[in-house]
Amino acid sequence: MANLPPVAAAFAQASGFEAKPGRIVLLPGPDGTLAAVLFGIEPEGGRADPFAVGRLPEALPEGTYRLEGLPGDAALAALAWRLAGYRFGRYRERPVPRARLAVPAGVDAEEVDRIADAVAAGRDLVNTPANDLGPAEIEAASRALAARFGAACTVVAGDDLETGFPLIAAVGRASPRAPRLIDLTWGDPQAPRVTLVGKGVVFDTGGLDLKPPAAMLLMKKDMAGAAVALAAAEMVMGAGLPLRLRVLIPTVENAVAGEAFRPGDVLRSRRGLTVEIGNTDAEGRLILADALSLADEEAPELVFDFATLTGAARTALGPDLPALFTEDDALAAELSATGLSVHDPVWRMPLWAPYGALLDSKVADLNNVSSGPFAGAVTAALFLRRFVSKAAAHVHLDLYGWNPGTKPGRPEGGEVQTARLVYALLKARYAAPKEDRSAS
Repeated sequence: MANLPPVAAAFAQASGFEAKPGRIVLLPGPDGTLAAVLFGIEPEGGRADPFAVGRLPEALPEGTYRLEGLPGDAALAALAWRLAGYRFGRYRERPVPRARLAVPAGVDAEEVDRIADAVAAGRDLVNTPANDLGPAEIEAASRALAARFGAACTVVAGDDLETGFPLIAAVGRASPRAPRLIDLTWGDPQAPRVTLVGKGVVFDTGGLDLKPPAAMLLMKKDMAGAAVALAAAEMVMGAGLPLRLRVLIPTVENAVAGEAFRPGDVLRSRRGLTVEIGNTDAEGRLILADALSLADEEAPELVFDFATLTGAARTALGPDLPALFTEDDALAAELSATGLSVHDPVWRMPLWAPYGALLDSKVADLNNVSSGPFAGAVTAALFLRRFVSKAAAHVHLDLYGWNPGTKPGRPEGGEVQTARLVYALLKARYAAPKEDRSAS
């Protein structure tokens, strides 16, 4: 507070303000109106929260504010302000903060808006309950996004899945809402090929291996991988990155009925591998397997898959830190560094090949679950890895897709974890001239 005018410094001191993280004091001007706001940040040498500014929109009165003396990335601060203003208001009115931010000089305001709008659209999808968001509604959202950017969108649905996508068909067969494989393509066919695959289980009962009631409460978010893929695609297309982008979304409801697939069933995948069903609650990896097989057939440079796949990943890393799996060491390092730089972090986990034996089956090529209680996130990643061979690099991201409580820039509810990370990586790689891009 040493740089404040004496009267302002005295007022702040009298108000008990301390320059500690999150502390706020409103400073009056000579006429009694609001003149400035003091906001506490981390001390010098501390680990500042890049989204700390996201506390302010809810705390400040209506008006337009500008940031001064802010350490760190001004673009991230502006984005945090925007993201903090998100409200899911489909079922009841939820007033949005009236405090507005004048975008700092040098910050690309259009870029901030594009990213924030894509995140909000993804959050809306995750927050919408399954009675109003089924496979048809995810298809509608995908088609609407494709129409905005002139992308192509094709869909294989219902009985038509039986021949080309038998695992998707089997998982979705018990629901009255037909399963689908959504295929969106955009960009120059001659440009570098990048494919995003998002798990779209609109609700997961567990199937015949029924989940307990408490485990079903948040299962509307089991399609968060699809929301992440669509949000990242919106960012890529909005920025016009020189890519040939493909988005594949297998979307189903894992329901219980007479046509439900069963423990002990043996199913043949699109790739031709036979899969014994050890547990019907491990359905996400089944639908991803068929979608990844399709993605792999055109040998893209990069394949990302996004999925709320295992409780084991949450046990290991908690809700804020998605698990990253890839065999590409350089790409893993690039993703980890990029995640920290844009405050969308991930943590690399091992694709430990010897654990692949835990997926052995006596009657099929592999089982869909491990034979033991250990390394559940690793064995799920190893299962998916069996369905990718031609792509130059494959990244599996096992995420939670939900903010359990409100944090700066991250209101409680649905979250599209890793969408901003993947967009930032693709922008850094492909917005530069081709000769400057590093190989994966």
